[in-house]
Amino acid sequence: MAESWDSGTRDTVKKIPLLKTKAGPREKEAWAQRLKEELQALIKYIQQNKATDSDWFTITSNKEGTKWNGKCWYMHNLLKYEFPFEFEIPATYPATAPEIKIPELDGKTAKMYRGGSICLTVHFKPLWAKNSPHFGIAHALCLGLAPWLAAEIPYMVENNVITSKS
Repeated sequence: MAESWDSGTRDTVKKIPLLKTKAGPREKEAWAQRLKEELQALIKYIQQNKATDSDWFTITSNKEGTKWNGKCWYMHNLLKYEFPFEFEIPATYPATAPEIKIPELDGKTAKMYRGGSICLTVHFKPLWAKNSPHFGIAHALCLGLAPWLAAEIPYMVENNVITSKS
């Protein structure tokens, strides 16, 4: 799988810290430690994106760190395509990857499930399973959402399914 990544993706992933604590939201004390690691990895990923002028998302969570939302954007033909995204941390996390949803695009591409969940089953979920519990939210964004946007946004634009709001 890693062989199919471009060198930029490989370099980016290597710089995202791996997580150590194997805990989900049901394990209150251990989850607090895992959440700290998640936030540290996200901060590092955001900082490296800003440093390379490749900033492409914002993200926030509820106080418990179980519900996340933000905005992601993709530049195509010098136009910006921006969408809100959301996900919840599954009860079986980190063994189970979060299902990232872009409700605004629900039904607009075959690479999406009902409710706006982006399709990550073929490429990302096996990678997540192999790297659990070391992968976290930053990895899901980098190796799940970002490649999905890169594949699907140009396709939807070229087929006049979406238009830029800018």
